[in-house]
Amino acid sequence: MAFEFSYELRVPKDRIAVIIGANGEVKKQLERATNTSLLMDSQEGVARFESDDALGLFACREIVRAIGRGFNPEIAQLLLKQDYGFELVSVDEYAKSADDVLRLRGRVIGEGGKARRVIEELTGCNVCVYGKTVGIIGEFEALVGARRAVESLLAGSPHASVYHWLERRRRELKRRELMS
Repeated sequence: MAFEFSYELRVPKDRIAVIIGANGEVKKQLERATNTSLLMDSQEGVARFESDDALGLFACREIVRAIGRGFNPEIAQLLLKQDYGFELVSVDEYAKSADDVLRLRGRVIGEGGKARRVIEELTGCNVCVYGKTVGIIGEFEALVGARRAVESLLAGSPHASVYHWLERRRRELKRRELMS
């Protein structure tokens, strides 16, 4: 059967088993939820998506992309919700050397995971540092703040300044919500 839409995506080979899941459950669940056929080539590290539903194909691709960037399947499947999105920030864009990549990853994670946890708590987003990327999943409005916080940390802003900015932003959003 020929599908109207298809797409290929490279995924890290060490994440393919997570995308497939135990007994293929994650893959089957994704295929059902998005009305998409998902073919995994574990030798090449390629996911191929086929569907007659362009929106379903896009959703499946974004979920697989998120799992490939370190998110667990349950969090990645939040992308099935209409008001959720996925952002990817490249640590390489802020690094001058290979040592910088490790240092910058550490700034986003924070001591004992504190920086990542604070960003998640203040924005309601999920943050995952994997390889040379920082992935963010959350509601669209919250994604903007989480991305800015991550980019500020990568650019060298003090943690306290970023946390204060996030707290002010959250108060402002709540105030606007109450007024509407």
